[in-house]
Parts: sequence; structure tokens; C-alpha cells
Amino acid sequence: MLLRGAHGETTLRVAVARTDAERARGLMGQRRLAPDSGMLFAFPQPTEASFWMKDTLIPLSIAFVDGRGRIVAMRDMTPCRHDPCRLYRSSRPYLGAIEANRGYFRRHGIRIGDLVRPRVLGCG
Repeated sequence: MLLRGAHGETTLRVAVARTDAERARGLMGQRRLAPDSGMLFAFPQPTEASFWMKDTLIPLSIAFVDGRGRIVAMRDMTPCRHDPCRLYRSSRPYLGAIEANRGYFRRHGIRIGDLVRPRVLGCG
């Protein structure tokens, strides 16, 4: 995933959650996330679905991306082990949501309105 922000371009390597089951599991149970890694939650149509951090052990940041590839909302999220867990929502409908280690977007100068593009990295 290529993100273009105030500090130029940065690449975030993401696992893609395309199915309902993959999106429901997300990064639950992960004890560590590499500094340049994350997860893309891809939806087949615009959604206003909220996220939660139930059984997620790593503090995360999330960027919600619209159909034009622009970030429409961002949130910092805190792990939660017991219900009720806080819900994190976008202020606008979105097609994708990118989770990364908390602070990743800020450290790379990524802001609302910035552009996100998928990028397939070659092997070898």
C-alpha cells in the first residue's frame, strides 16, 4: 500500500481482509506488528461499519479510505479485553480501512485528504 503524505511517499505492507470472517478477525490475538506492516479491510461497497478492539493486543491507528483513494477519517484505537469495547467510526462512508501500529500515520505525515494507492510488490 502506497501512502502519500506531508513527508512524501511511504509503503505499508498489508495483509488484506476481504471476507466477512477475515474482517471480523482482523488483528485479534496478534502480539506484535512489524513497524511497516498493517491490515487493509476491503469492503465490496461503501460502508459505515464501525471497528472495535476486542481481543486486539496492539494499540493501532486506523485510516478510512473512500472510493477515490482519499483518507476521509483517522482514529487512534486502544486494545480492549472486556466488553463493552469502544466503537471507532468514520465520519463518512468508506470502501477500505487501513490499520497500522498506533502513530504510524502521524509519524509519516499522513493526514485526512491524503492519497492511498495499492501497490503490488514484485518477488525477488
